[in-house]
Amino acid sequence: MRRVTTDKSWTAKLDHLDEQMTGYVERGEVPGLVTLLSGPSEVRVNVVGKMAVDGEPMQRDTLFRVASFTKPIAAVAAMILVDEECLELDRPLDDLLPELAERRVLTQVDGPLDETVPAERVITLRDLLTFRLGLGEPMAAPDSQPIQRAEADLELKTFGPPKPRTPLEPDEWMRRLGTLPLQHQPGKRWKYATGSHLLGVLVARAAGQPLEVFLRERLFEPLGMKDTGFTVPASQLHRLATSYVTSETGELEIYDGVTDSQWCQAPTFPDAAGGLISTADDFAAFARMLLDGGAGIVSPESIEQMTTDQLTLEQREAAADFLGPDTGWGFGVSVGADRYGWAGGLGTSWYSLPAQRTAAILLTQRALWTPAPGLLEAFDSI
Repeated sequence: MRRVTTDKSWTAKLDHLDEQMTGYVERGEVPGLVTLLSGPSEVRVNVVGKMAVDGEPMQRDTLFRVASFTKPIAAVAAMILVDEECLELDRPLDDLLPELAERRVLTQVDGPLDETVPAERVITLRDLLTFRLGLGEPMAAPDSQPIQRAEADLELKTFGPPKPRTPLEPDEWMRRLGTLPLQHQPGKRWKYATGSHLLGVLVARAAGQPLEVFLRERLFEPLGMKDTGFTVPASQLHRLATSYVTSETGELEIYDGVTDSQWCQAPTFPDAAGGLISTADDFAAFARMLLDGGAGIVSPESIEQMTTDQLTLEQREAAADFLGPDTGWGFGVSVGADRYGWAGGLGTSWYSLPAQRTAAILLTQRALWTPAPGLLEAFDSI
């Protein structure tokens, strides 16, 4: 991640960023986008293009599938429960997640599922938040490892973007996950995403209410995030952007539409790793809350832990291909020298600059695994 420089005025930097972002739309590399920069005394918004190819104009309140923006929201939900002493960071989770008890660990990460050894210790909330529970997305070709094939057969839908969603309800999802061995010993390696899937189940069980209800009552309503949730109401579908990937020839093709979107229906498994819909202003309210030390919703101490790198040097080096160089991981966010944040695989990016008291949010409809060249680098340059 790049450091903030002082070779230009702040206003000139933002003008240049707006020009760059507009260029991506004018060249047809993304149908449209919204950028929002929330500073200590002003909010700057740039809305360009259309919600779909040949569709209606993009709006400031357009609804986007924010995907992995869900992860830091789930992390804050967990830290609310830590503040209230309903959860503890380093206490075993066997009482609330008994499916994680008495784990077995693969002797080789790409080896047969029946070649295992006992886990050296229990799994904790800190392991889930820091993605060091020992289970996560393999850095390998799809279906090339036995554990990937088993995960697919079990319909868990944890290794990759959430489409189609898992058909399983949380208790059955947990039961099936509990049949899989870990890839690594708990606490040893950073492995992406599965910790957030588990976090959603944990929060719901600890709070004694569905995850979506807890998030709405404890986060979204207090912060005024009126458009954030796991489902788009029928009356608001006209505000939903179409989601795209690129074909082998480089053309945009629909990944998830509007009237037939999977977000038209409430999920059987509310996905704390990537299931939320939101808007630029809604997520800016969440990002501002973090910059303001929790804003009375979660403690400053919890925000400090969340936005501090929790990885060892060895773990950062092993995760560098995914996180980037000199970048660590806190609780649900990546942590760099001067910023923290994360991106969503369906075309969104966010980072906050604590020294500048500024949050920067980019929302597009083009999936990040088929990115517009240079788009994220340009957005990351202020």
